[in-house]
Amino acid sequence: MLSFQEKEAIIAKFPELTRKEVSMGRLNYHYEESLHEKKIVVRHLHENGNGFVYVGKLPQYEADKKGFINIRDFSSEELEEVLSESVRYLSTDPAGKPVNEAWVNREGTELHLKEENGYFNLYYGDNLEEGFDSAKEAHLYLKEDGFRLKSGGAM
Repeated sequence: MLSFQEKEAIIAKFPELTRKEVSMGRLNYHYEESLHEKKIVVRHLHENGNGFVYVGKLPQYEADKKGFINIRDFSSEELEEVLSESVRYLSTDPAGKPVNEAWVNREGTELHLKEENGYFNLYYGDNLEEGFDSAKEAHLYLKEDGFRLKSGGAM
């Protein structure tokens, strides 16, 4: 588990986040340029290493009902990745653009999920692999097959 100071150092790599002290020695980090109503990226970072990061409705995370995940046991790589994804998510238009995502598995195989004419099509290169009626159905399929949204996956 990363210490409080290590987590702070990783968060400091994101100059777009603003540090705010809250009760009981905890810290929040806000993303003031958020296009969403939500501005808090890191919530209640505590000296014991506990804290939460906002992931909203990102499909690769199981967030609580407010859209946060616990980062207590995250590695430095996991923390950097989730912070990047959170800022990217909050930088997208909440009105929604068509889905266009890159997903990758442990072997490095990359698939692209694209919303086309109301359907969610999964491509390997230029080849159509599968079609789905909803993004949720496609995300479930991808997760079950060991894929995760590629860092920088929104295209």
